[in-house]
Amino acid sequence: MRRLASFSHDRRRLVASLWVALILVAGGLASGLGSGYINNFTLPGTESQKALDLLRDRFPQQAGDTSQIVFHAKSGSLDDAKNKAAVDAVVAKVAKLPSVTAAVSPYENAAAISQDGKTAYASLLFDQQAVDLDKADTQHVIDTARGGATSTLQVELGGQAIQMAQQSEAGAGELIGIAVAVVVLILVLGSLTAMALPLVSAFAAIAAAMGLVYAATGAFSIADFAPTLAVMIALGVGIDYALLVINRFRGERAAGADVREATLTAMDTAGRSVLFAGTTVVIALLGMLLLGVSFLNGPAVASAAAVALTMLSSLTLLPALLGFLGHRVKAPKTAAVEGVAEPRGWARWSALIQRRPAAFAAGALIVLLVVASPVTGMRLGSGDAGNDSPSKTTRQAYDLLSQGFGPGFNGPLLVAAEVDKARSGTAALKTLQAKLAATPGVAAVSPPTLNGKGDAATLSVVPTSKPQDAATKDLLSKLRDDVVPSVTRGAPGLPAVSIGGATASTVDFGDVLSSKLPLFIGVVIGLSLLLLAVVFRSIVIPVKAAALNLLSIGAALGVITFIFQDGHLASLIGVETTGPIEPFLPVMLFAIIFGLSMDYEVFLVTRMHEEWEHTQDAGYAVRHGLALTGKVVMAAAIIMISVFGSFVLGDDRTIKLFGVGLASAVLFDAFVIRLILVPALMHLFGRASWWMPPALERRLPRLSIEGPQVATQES
Repeated sequence: MRRLASFSHDRRRLVASLWVALILVAGGLASGLGSGYINNFTLPGTESQKALDLLRDRFPQQAGDTSQIVFHAKSGSLDDAKNKAAVDAVVAKVAKLPSVTAAVSPYENAAAISQDGKTAYASLLFDQQAVDLDKADTQHVIDTARGGATSTLQVELGGQAIQMAQQSEAGAGELIGIAVAVVVLILVLGSLTAMALPLVSAFAAIAAAMGLVYAATGAFSIADFAPTLAVMIALGVGIDYALLVINRFRGERAAGADVREATLTAMDTAGRSVLFAGTTVVIALLGMLLLGVSFLNGPAVASAAAVALTMLSSLTLLPALLGFLGHRVKAPKTAAVEGVAEPRGWARWSALIQRRPAAFAAGALIVLLVVASPVTGMRLGSGDAGNDSPSKTTRQAYDLLSQGFGPGFNGPLLVAAEVDKARSGTAALKTLQAKLAATPGVAAVSPPTLNGKGDAATLSVVPTSKPQDAATKDLLSKLRDDVVPSVTRGAPGLPAVSIGGATASTVDFGDVLSSKLPLFIGVVIGLSLLLLAVVFRSIVIPVKAAALNLLSIGAALGVITFIFQDGHLASLIGVETTGPIEPFLPVMLFAIIFGLSMDYEVFLVTRMHEEWEHTQDAGYAVRHGLALTGKVVMAAAIIMISVFGSFVLGDDRTIKLFGVGLASAVLFDAFVIRLILVPALMHLFGRASWWMPPALERRLPRLSIEGPQVATQES
């Protein structure tokens, strides 16, 4: 590390030039090789995927997304000549647009008009699934349809494709988060120059990473939300890493070192922590590959690549920048405590925890358990359009369809069946329709629709409950496990029947993630335990870190359950309706939060371990380590809370979920766990914190993240 720091500092112009070249090359590769982000959503082995595969093979005209154009007569009825002409004009225009396979007028199907004659829908069939559609084509459909509204006719659109096209892009909220980060950096580091260094280091890595990720879209399918997720994580950890290094640099300068020596010492100590912490984040993110869901592979690799480049930037570009501007970075004001410089406020706080560790530990644990308690009632499921902003067309279409036809109409289940006409398959379809219609919880079942060859058919099942309700999931299970098998067992003319559709796909998605979650968590925690044990030569510290990281994740999930599912305080962040928690959220939150939590753990405990190796005084090591790193952990946490919290300013529920989940996780992890609970527990454990069985210690490789001074002392 010292040689790398020396090279980066002494040949800073070359290092800076190489980073500029990397960004330019990445941009060139992106423009030359990138083909665009694709949401390749498949769930191999699930029933919804089997239904979709059958439709694509034998019923391609119904394999695309089905949405609705919803018409509502503001005065009179839809049978009035003026309204009818407007409806027909909209349907005719939309049917000719790109990506649209068909638009079926409500006047061709009596069931498509409500009993009061004021609400109706036109079935809108696209040529691809929602995740594969070009958003520009879908937006053109929205604009054309809504453009047909009149003074007496309201026109709205609903469906998965419409909902995805209406998703908000990054806006001013993120800029507010970055602005707060700038202010915090100035307050902590004391100058504009010091503030700029973490931002330059982080944004350089992000620019290179985004270019390389986009270039990779020419060879791999990467979801369109991957770059947003990668930037969010990389920005947070990038500022964290640079802040840690600069904080150590300023401490060395305060002790009298010149710029070069301070840079080398900072990189040889804090830089090792950055390398180790970044590795744990990459491991946690790549752990998502174990889930076996192709949709998440791209975001996992993109985020891991962004973090890896951010780590590399902190280890190479940052010391080069310190070589250019280090003389303009102010040294901190410190007070001498036991002969060693400590920040005054943090020295007092650390001493207070040392005096009453049991009380602080008990209080922190009680707070965390109370905050995490709502997670016991968390229900996984995809929210429907009823959670959208009232201003969105999808929400207005949802409300109109619910009023006119019932809430379940917004999430019909699609039954796909193979048909053997030679073995009375057509007659069996009628039996299947009757059985489905007689099932409690089913509002309506459409007649079977056969394909041109007559070897496949579809039926639409409308539940009585909303798509996101637990009752709908229970109904799906009953239909799959009991109703459909009761028909197909005695019907050789129906060799295969599967239930799919958007609602069923979200249920299957949640089930797949839930089944793989234990393996994912086990592997990530296991590797992290091993790394921590090797570095800190301890049994207690790795086990404690894993348990407390899980506790911080539980607190984050408890907060989002309390707000988004139970509805408490929801109106304060613009959430007007409650619903289940998106099934992919716990997985992605675990990967991100576990990695970030390990960052704080490594930053804090590394300095404690360094003091322990120097003095063999457990109490002093914990107190002094907290006093020296508390400020940087707090500053890094405030920055990340600001960046993540800014996501609640948008109107997309999923983005709000991520923002609240990540911000609350960092809040409790940094301020409750790292700055209170960890030092309190380590004071209680005392020397046992650094104990490892001698036989095990001899077999483990030795890695030092404190630098050669400690290694020399140990020898």
